[in-house]
Amino acid sequence: MAYLRHRVDRLIPGRGSEGIERLEVQLKAQAFSLHRHDTYAIGLTLAGVQTFRYRGVRRISLPGQCHMLHPDEAHDGAPGTEGGFRYRILYLDPVLVQQALGGKSLPFVSEPIVSFSARRLIRFERLWDLDDEIDELGRTEVVVLALEALMAASRGPPVSVRLSMEGLNRARELMAADPTERHSLDTLEKVANLDRWTLARQFRAAFGTSPSRYRTMRQLNLARRLMLSGIPLVEAALRAGFADQSHMTRQFKSAFGLAPGHWAKAAVPA
Repeated sequence: MAYLRHRVDRLIPGRGSEGIERLEVQLKAQAFSLHRHDTYAIGLTLAGVQTFRYRGVRRISLPGQCHMLHPDEAHDGAPGTEGGFRYRILYLDPVLVQQALGGKSLPFVSEPIVSFSARRLIRFERLWDLDDEIDELGRTEVVVLALEALMAASRGPPVSVRLSMEGLNRARELMAADPTERHSLDTLEKVANLDRWTLARQFRAAFGTSPSRYRTMRQLNLARRLMLSGIPLVEAALRAGFADQSHMTRQFKSAFGLAPGHWAKAAVPA
C-alpha cells in the first residue's frame, strides 16, 4: 500500500486484513470528487471541519464525530475551512458484515453523521487503530465492533428478509475468482439457482451493491494492485479486464474519487 501526495495532502495506510482497510487522511488544499465504493466506510474526524455530499445533502463532521457511509452510496469530500481536516477511516467488506448477520439484510444508516458518547468511542477505538495488527481472531472482533457501531447508528435491527445465501455466495465467489471474465446473466442465474430479478434484488440486500458493480470493483482492486506494483496504466487496465485505459480511468475515479494516474505517479512505499 502507499500514500498519495498529489490530490490529497496525505493518505496514511494502517494495518488491515482481508476485507478490512484502515487509513488516516489529512486534507487541506484538495478534494475528493464524487465517487462510490462497495464497502462500508466508518470514519472518525480527528481535527478540523470535514464536509461532504451524501444522498443529495451537504454534511459537516466535526472532531469527535463519526461518519458512516453505506456501500454504493455516492459521496465526495473536502475541507470545510482553510485549516483543512484530519480523519481516520475503516473500510469494511459487506461480505464480512453479512457473515456476522447470518443471512439478514445489511443495516442502513440513513443519517451519516453520528455522535457517540466518549465511552462508546473508547469501545470502538480499535476500528481506527492504524498500528493494530489483525490476526484471525482480531478480524472477527473488528467486524463485530463495526457491526455494533452500524446497528447503534441505524437505530434498529436489520430488516428481516429471507435471503438465499448459499446461491448468492456461489455467484459472488464465481465473479471474485476471476473478475476479468464477464459471466453471462444466464450463468449467474444457474450458479445461484435464482431468477435474475431475485438475484439482483437479494444480492444488493446481502452485499450492498449490484452483481455488475461488485465485479467492476474487483477489477478496480486488481488494477490498483497492478499499478502500485509498477505496472503501466495501459497494461494494468487490460490485465484487469477493461477495454482500454480510458474505460478504467472513468471507473477508477467513480470508485475512489481520484484518477488512477495520481496513484501511479505519487505512490511511494508506506
